[in-house]
Amino acid sequence: MTKLADHLSIGQVSQRSGVPHTALRFYEDRGLISAERSAGNQRRYPRSVLRRIAFIRAAQRVGLSLEEISEALSTLPRDHAPTKADWTRLSKNWQAELDARIDALQRLRDRLTGCVGCGCLSLRACSLHNTDDQMARFGPGARLLKPATEGGH
Repeated sequence: MTKLADHLSIGQVSQRSGVPHTALRFYEDRGLISAERSAGNQRRYPRSVLRRIAFIRAAQRVGLSLEEISEALSTLPRDHAPTKADWTRLSKNWQAELDARIDALQRLRDRLTGCVGCGCLSLRACSLHNTDDQMARFGPGARLLKPATEGGH
């Protein structure tokens, strides 16, 4: 049986993970993954980076920002791959945020259906374009930027 290499080149990581070289370098710049440098100054990633990349991609698929992913990864040891227990713990922390996003998308879907039916697309009254506009009752324009009186005071 062949022993697997402890470290992988950027090309090997890209091929194994399906993530382009550019994205790997971007992840590294953002501190999401890390590489060592060879004597020839080439990137060498620990094998565990493959699991970390899978973690990043899964979190992106559920709509998490890179900042949220970075914050989550900062709670994990850098010297080994995230485990199923790590994913379970972190996903529980994200559940409320994901539920709120799902609710917002469902409300948007319901409003969109109603809007298409009426066809108004009024920027003054449409709940899609003018949600919770508190200043609409004062008329058009940047009301808060206009002077309080004619003299500009």
